[in-house]
Amino acid sequence: MLFGSVKRGLLNGLKTTWILGKIIFPVTLIVSILQYTPLLSWLIELITPIMKIFGLSGDAAIPLVLGNVLNLYAGIGAILTLDFTVKEVFIIAVMLSFSHNLIVESSVAHRVGVKLSVMLAVRIGLSVVSALMINFIWKGGSEAAKYGFISTNNEEVSGLVNILLVGLEKASLGILQLVIIVMPMMVVIQILKDLKWLAVFSKWVSPFTRALGMKENTSTTMAAGLLFGLAYGAGVMIQAVKEDGVEKKDLTLAFIFLVACHAVVEDTLIFVPLGIPVIPLLLIRVITAILLTLVVALIWKRTDLVKREEATYEQ
Repeated sequence: MLFGSVKRGLLNGLKTTWILGKIIFPVTLIVSILQYTPLLSWLIELITPIMKIFGLSGDAAIPLVLGNVLNLYAGIGAILTLDFTVKEVFIIAVMLSFSHNLIVESSVAHRVGVKLSVMLAVRIGLSVVSALMINFIWKGGSEAAKYGFISTNNEEVSGLVNILLVGLEKASLGILQLVIIVMPMMVVIQILKDLKWLAVFSKWVSPFTRALGMKENTSTTMAAGLLFGLAYGAGVMIQAVKEDGVEKKDLTLAFIFLVACHAVVEDTLIFVPLGIPVIPLLLIRVITAILLTLVVALIWKRTDLVKREEATYEQ
């Protein structure tokens, strides 16, 4: 039985890696090449004047653009090379925790079945609103930020061939990381399914998913996103949608929760070197995710009731 579970898990892992790899490899390659073109500089210059609205200096445009176009590591690497106040670093961290790696993660979410417009609107909207609120409420944090010890790679790359090689290297590493994470994860998930442990897990978290307006079969999708993030958790999400019969409404609600609060361990600990309090950062993400999902679920429920009442009236 165990051998059969492992075999099915590996096959599912290969299929998932192929599906996600077709998105992650070309997107990573293109974005990696674009960072050596004038495009990113143009984007940074474009949004620099807007930074003052969020209580940020013009330099904040650099980590925000890099974090959103590339990933959190690129954004944090940029922060470590610049001088910001504690308040500025915290605002940038909150913004990037909601909105980062937009191209890859939004593409993957779209592949799962969530509307691209919903993903972008929620993530960018949360990033903007949270920054405005923190800037308005917090009057302190004017002292210079002190970063922890961390090394960054600022090596300059020139020449079309070298840029292409760097892009291919990053894209290949992205696929390798995908394989390392997805393959064993799919095997474990398959074993848990065959042992009926996932059904038990679903019952444990069903009160939480029901409270957020979702059915209990959404629990696997939620767990994958919370633990592994949107990009790497998408493998389990794709399988869950097919095998567990997750409805589009529940899938959308799950992703609305996860765009605000995903990869809670990694995406929280990654901000530790910046020297900011990460517990408030985590609480902001969790509370925002819960409230936003509850509001959307309530609006959705009332909209469905109105539609049913109208249909009954017409009959």
